[in-house]
Amino acid sequence: MDAFVESPAAGPAGLLPGGGSGGDDGLQFVVFHVQDEQFAIPLAEVREIIRMPDLVRVPMGPTELEGLANLRGAVLPVISLRDVFRFPTALHDDATRVLVLDCGQARAAGLVVDRMASVVTVDPGRIEASAGTAGTVATDLLAGMIRGEDGRPMVMILDTGRIVHRQFSGIPDRASPADGPASAVRGRAQDASAAGAAAADEDHLVSFEVAGQEYAFPIEQVQEIVQLPAHITHVPKAAGHVIGVISLRNQLLPLVGMREMFGLPSAELTEANKVVVVSAGGLSVGVVMDSVKEVLRVSRALVGPVPALLANGGGMGEVKAICRLQDGRRLVSVLSAERMFNVGEIRKASATGGESGPAGDGAPGTPSEREDDGAEEQFVVFRLMDGEYGVPIEAVQEIVRVPEHLTRIPKTPAFVEGVINLRGAVLPVVDQRRRFGMPDAERSDRQRIIVFTAHGVRTGFIVDSVSGVSRIPVRFIGAAPDLPDGHPRLIGRVANIEEQNRIVLLPDICQMLDTREAEAVRAVSG
Repeated sequence: MDAFVESPAAGPAGLLPGGGSGGDDGLQFVVFHVQDEQFAIPLAEVREIIRMPDLVRVPMGPTELEGLANLRGAVLPVISLRDVFRFPTALHDDATRVLVLDCGQARAAGLVVDRMASVVTVDPGRIEASAGTAGTVATDLLAGMIRGEDGRPMVMILDTGRIVHRQFSGIPDRASPADGPASAVRGRAQDASAAGAAAADEDHLVSFEVAGQEYAFPIEQVQEIVQLPAHITHVPKAAGHVIGVISLRNQLLPLVGMREMFGLPSAELTEANKVVVVSAGGLSVGVVMDSVKEVLRVSRALVGPVPALLANGGGMGEVKAICRLQDGRRLVSVLSAERMFNVGEIRKASATGGESGPAGDGAPGTPSEREDDGAEEQFVVFRLMDGEYGVPIEAVQEIVRVPEHLTRIPKTPAFVEGVINLRGAVLPVVDQRRRFGMPDAERSDRQRIIVFTAHGVRTGFIVDSVSGVSRIPVRFIGAAPDLPDGHPRLIGRVANIEEQNRIVLLPDICQMLDTREAEAVRAVSG
């Protein structure tokens, strides 16, 4: 028996089997343990052996599909052999390994095993058919048996093709062609977002709060929303509203404070603050807000110019419009990033930060990494349990807080939490955790309701938190694995952002509710 050796190509966590020594006539197998059984896979089918990676679980997927992993830029579906064989669940430990199978056409799948044994070379005469063999594993998952010698037990040879095919019919490449599945999903999401409203007559705004007042940027000016980092490099002799610079994905980002810019009372920065990254004069600028509220879709009839008295010398040159909501009881000042910033001042802050702060890869004022990457898509990113999900920005109608009380409706599906009154309309609210078969969570201030239309029904979905708006290069987006019949295709695509070691699941909006569920929700909305 041969030992396993570290693979330089795979790094410290990767293992490749060492060569066998049984001669030209022998067949080589990788042998491993699951529960109390020994199994084998032909060595030629094993691409590499790695330690247990971080996984992103696929909601409502097969129980055997443990999740998706990022393997050097490729999405790797990982299957639990314990679940395949219906063995008792066990915690992963230092001995747990994932066998990465070569599925052809640059595709791969991983099998989770309890521990490795060895690579063996077997005389073909010792291999027997598995039909009629009594054991703990169904014979349709076996390709044969290796007869033991000297009283050793038999080793079961797995039919990996059948095991993988039972979980999904295809494994995605890293990217999809423009006319492939990703394009079709985008089309369906756009159709859903257009239901019930004419996009040409609406403005999309990202609203936020500063010192108790509500402001907004047009969505096309917002590149992304990120957490305020712990470390900010302060810029000497900068304007009072310039807080400093930070490093965002290897680029220097100047930070300005909305409170300081508008002459509002100062406040200590906390984890609640958010940075809204906007584009101004070809530069990216981070604007520090007290909090980000929601994404608004408002009729242009509700957006009017700033009163002349305030616009002319009234100190509101940065405000380009006023949005009147809730019959005028809620006023949102719509800002213009171009009017807010002196581009030369911001460029100077970036240059100074480049000398004394975290170093970036590019010179100040050069186009951002995002612009160099080509085509992008915008997503509202939210969290459920440990997973990140993204829905197209154009599909999101609103994001609102979860009210203290929801009206329960009897005889509705278990995942329907109730209804709320949203500006005079009845809005059915779905508990997204329950819809995805996840454990319930206690209500918290971080939870939000994301409103969009599925199957023509305007519905709110409760999520654990909303991270913000993210632009994801199209090259990182590929189709999700095809699940077997009987499992809904909730996740249409997957964004695999390799440099951030991050996988974002991109649900298919039209599959958030199936047709029968949509009819039930429609009945709730009256």
